[in-house]
Amino acid sequence: MKLIVRTSITLCSSVYLATSFFGFLLFGDHTLDDVLANFDGDLGIPYGSLLNDVVRVSYGIHLMLVFPLVFFSLRLNLDGLLYPYAIPIAFDNRRFFSVTTALMGFIFLGANFVPSIWDAFQFTGATATVAVGFIFPAAITLRDTYGIATKNDQLVSWIMIFFAVSSSTVAISSDIYSIYNGKGVKS
Repeated sequence: MKLIVRTSITLCSSVYLATSFFGFLLFGDHTLDDVLANFDGDLGIPYGSLLNDVVRVSYGIHLMLVFPLVFFSLRLNLDGLLYPYAIPIAFDNRRFFSVTTALMGFIFLGANFVPSIWDAFQFTGATATVAVGFIFPAAITLRDTYGIATKNDQLVSWIMIFFAVSSSTVAISSDIYSIYNGKGVKS
């Protein structure tokens, strides 16, 4: 599995770097925030449509390489959350099938009903980044299985969790407001 993960990360990183570097060389100051959005129209260069197709195919390959890695860890963690004391999911075919089917169904519905992937990225960034960067480290300090955290460490951890939840709430509220305000929905 380590070889597969390393190879996939190397290939995906190469695609990201090549897309951003050559996208900036090609579009210069007119490069959009989403570099791939620049490849929608006529580039006005020889073989421009071929370049558009190569970029789109490479991004599709990137998605095919990343999805199994992300899905593997998602399924494993969700199973650990739902069935913490059960045998490993790899040994229970019925549970493996049911968790995989439920996740794939949820992903399929999300892919069809979320109007823009950037909306999903906004909410993911507002929640996952804060959780991984601030809440989880503070929670580990508060758990203190070895009894080495001082009262000051615990106080700082509670303050960090409070600010992380507060900033995440503001970011999520701002995302919701921008989605409804941008679409003309009046509240």
